[in-house]
Amino acid sequence: MSDLRVAASTFPFLYSHSGLDALKHLASQGYSSFELMIFPPHCWPATMTLAERRAMRDWLSDNGHRVTSFCYPLLDNNPNSVCPIMRRYTLDRYKEAIAFSAELGCPYVVAIPGPVNSLINPPTPWMREWFVEGMKELVAFAKGSGVELILENVPFTFLPTAEDMLDVANEIDPSIGINFDVCNSAYIKEDVQGAIRMLGSRIKNVHISDTTFADFKHDRLGTGIVEPAPAAAALKEIGYDGMTVLEIITDATQPGVDPDGDLAASHAILATSGWEQPPRR
Repeated sequence: MSDLRVAASTFPFLYSHSGLDALKHLASQGYSSFELMIFPPHCWPATMTLAERRAMRDWLSDNGHRVTSFCYPLLDNNPNSVCPIMRRYTLDRYKEAIAFSAELGCPYVVAIPGPVNSLINPPTPWMREWFVEGMKELVAFAKGSGVELILENVPFTFLPTAEDMLDVANEIDPSIGINFDVCNSAYIKEDVQGAIRMLGSRIKNVHISDTTFADFKHDRLGTGIVEPAPAAAALKEIGYDGMTVLEIITDATQPGVDPDGDLAASHAILATSGWEQPPRR
C-alpha cells in the first residue's frame, strides 16, 4: 500500500498570521494540503469580506493547493451548553464554516463535543441530547454542499473515546465520519490500534501530534508517548486513504518557539513510520 498522505495545520499561526498568510507560509515549507483553523482573527467567515474569501479561493486554485479540512477549536463555543443561546451561536458558526468550506471545495468540517471541566457538569443525557440535536441540524444543512461533518475524539469533552464517537455518530446519522486524533487517543490510554480498527471506514481524517501523560499537549512528535508506526499500520490495515494532519500546536507569537522546525521534525518521524516523505522546500 502507498504511503499515507500528510497535511499541515495552521494552528500555530492563530495569532501571528491571517488564515491566508498562514497557508502561504506553510506552502513555503513545501506543503500543498492544509487544515485551516476557524478562529478569529485568523479566519472567521462571519467577518470575511467577499474580496478576502475570493483571494483565498483564487490563491488555492492558482497554486494547485487545497484546504482538506476545517477545524473549529473549542475555545469560545459549546454545542452542548446548558445555555440555548450558546448552542445556537455555536451551530450558526459551524454553518458559516460549512458554507465557506463549500466555497473552497474543502470536503470536511471537524466538529467537537463541548468541554466538561466544571465542578458540577450537566447530566450526560442532557448534553448528549443537545449535541445530537445540533449535529443533526448541521448534517441537514451540509447536505448537497459537498461538505461532510466529522466528529473528533477529544479528552476534555463528555465523549472522549473512539467508542463514544462511533456511538454518537451512529445516533446522529449512520453516514457521519470521524476525525481520529491519535494523540488524544493515546493520552486517555486507549488502545490506539484497536480504536482505529473499530472505527474502520468511518475514519475520514486523522490528526497526529505528541503529548505526555503529565501534561496534555499537541507537541512535536518524538517528545512524548505517541507511537506513529503502530497507528500507521492500523490505518493501512483498514485501507485508510485520507489525510493525516500534523496538528502541532506551538504559538508562533511566543519567543523561542520554532513551529517550522516542529513541523519538519515531526514529518521526518512520520516518514519513517509509513507516511509520505517530507516536502521539498
